[in-house]
This record gives sequence, structure tokens and C-alpha cells, in this order.
Amino acid sequence: MTADATSAVAGFASYPTAVWRTRNLLTGVLGSGGLWLLVIPSFLGGLIGALLLSHRGNRNFIEFIPWLVLPATIIIALRPVLVRRREGGTLQPDLAQMLWPVAMAGIFVVALYDGYFGAGIGILMIGALTFISPGEISHVVALKNFLNCWMRGVAVFVLVLDGNVDWNYGAPMAVGGLVGGYIGGIVSHRANRAVVRSIVIVIGLTVAGYYFWKLYGPAVMGVGGE
Repeated sequence: MTADATSAVAGFASYPTAVWRTRNLLTGVLGSGGLWLLVIPSFLGGLIGALLLSHRGNRNFIEFIPWLVLPATIIIALRPVLVRRREGGTLQPDLAQMLWPVAMAGIFVVALYDGYFGAGIGILMIGALTFISPGEISHVVALKNFLNCWMRGVAVFVLVLDGNVDWNYGAPMAVGGLVGGYIGGIVSHRANRAVVRSIVIVIGLTVAGYYFWKLYGPAVMGVGGE
């Protein structure tokens, strides 16, 4: 639990600086009402997920990680086909009013996973937001950082209150996260959209491949060695 809480603090530290660096990209991604509407399921999901982790003391989602990250990565790869910019290049979501509860429920589930486990959460969020925000990938990354800041922020708050953070390691890791988040914001803001999407896809495939191997690799090797 201490290791999980300490790494969560380090992971959270990267989001505030990333959000600050890409704050201008949030303008127009969603209307101000829609943007803050998504904060509600993000905050509640992160809170409940962290409370579950705090009370259960273990993480049981590892079997699901590759099966969640791989489809999300495929969605990101197909994003140019799935997303159609409205005439005039607007970044407003082409989402019917009746679908907003579905979108918020989806964000809540992702936030719940983030608060409880969190591995590969960036890929899952970008995949989920593909169906909400038709903006360029850099805008979606900025929106992902903004919502992840709320999800992970409330989760870290719960873990800190429980006294599970080893600050001897957490503090310097958090400083590194702050710097890394700012640099990442610069890269995602200035890089070509195809480059950003390619980087995200490579990361997603790497994460999925790692956990597939971790879960099933030894068994496959065991069968092959008989």
C-alpha cells in the first residue's frame, strides 16, 4: 500500500504543470459547461476508487489492464476515421444531449479504475474522450490531463490522509513529476498531431504488451518447455 500511495503522489504531480502548460488548448474543446460537467464523474470516480483501495488494501485489476488498454489504443489509432470535424473546424462535441449521461457514466468508470489502480489510465482516457471531443489529438490530451488531475488528485488526498505515503521517496519523485509534466505539456502542445498520436499508440501497445506478457508469458513459456 505504501508503494502504491507513494507512486500515486509522484504520478499526480505531473498533472498540474501539464494542465497549466496546455491550458489554452482547453478553450473550445468543450463548452465551459460541458468541461466542468465532466469533472463531476471524474472526481466521484477517483474518490470512490481510492476509498476502495484504502479499505481493501490490494489491487485486483491487473488481469484487465491489457484487455482495457489494447482496445483503447485501437480506438486512438482509428481516431481519424471515427472523428469527423464539423464544418468550419469547430471543436465542440458532436454528441446528442441524450448521450451525455452515457458519456458521464463512461468517464466515471474510467475514474473509478484510476482511483483504484490507474495503470494505463492516460490511454484509457484518450480512448474514452475520442467519442466526446472531436478536436485535434493535442486538445484531447489536454482535456485528459485536466480530468486526470481531478481523478488522481482526490485519490492522492485520500491516500495522504490515510498516512500511506513515504515522503522520503514521494517528495523527490513529485518534483520530478512536476518537471516532467511541464515538459510533456510543451511536447504535446508543439508536436505534430500525427506524431502525438503515434507516440500515444506506441505507449499503449507497449503497456498492453507488457501486461499480456506478465500475465500469460510464463504460462506460454512453461507449455513450450514441456
